[in-house]
Amino acid sequence: MSTSTPSQIRRQLDEAEGYLMLEMPTYALRVLESRSEWPLMTFEANFLKGEALRCLNRHREALACLETAASLRPEDVAVALAQGWCYKRTNRLAEAVDALERASRQEPENSLIHYNLACYWSLAANTAKALEALATALRLKPEMRRMIAAEADFDFLRGDSAFERLLQDVTPSK
Repeated sequence: MSTSTPSQIRRQLDEAEGYLMLEMPTYALRVLESRSEWPLMTFEANFLKGEALRCLNRHREALACLETAASLRPEDVAVALAQGWCYKRTNRLAEAVDALERASRQEPENSLIHYNLACYWSLAANTAKALEALATALRLKPEMRRMIAAEADFDFLRGDSAFERLLQDVTPSK
């Protein structure tokens, strides 16, 4: 059995990450599955494999890797966002909300976290929480307003007067 040096392992992880950046998750997964175990850089290997599986819509498999990554770095916002994405698509909405709530504590000024929380709360039929999260997202990044019309996750809120006011409010708060 040959052993790899830390620099060789790092190179393989960088290669997998590069494939993900190029939107080539199958190649990233091939690199990540080329080793039976990753003795070093366990967080990175699990996160990247989880991301590759997520991009391939293999959400249940992705969650196993992402949960391992989250246990190693619970404060990592990218992991929490990926977990939320996968939890939503595996009908585990409460866990999606939990993952994004955890992320919002780490990065309270991250508009994407609040926007996704608004989506998840809307799907959970919690109007007050959905509107609060959406208002925060729009305060942080008003141009997100353009995304709302096409967002099916907000169908529950459509027709709600407070939701409609948020859509029309074009004066961002500072």
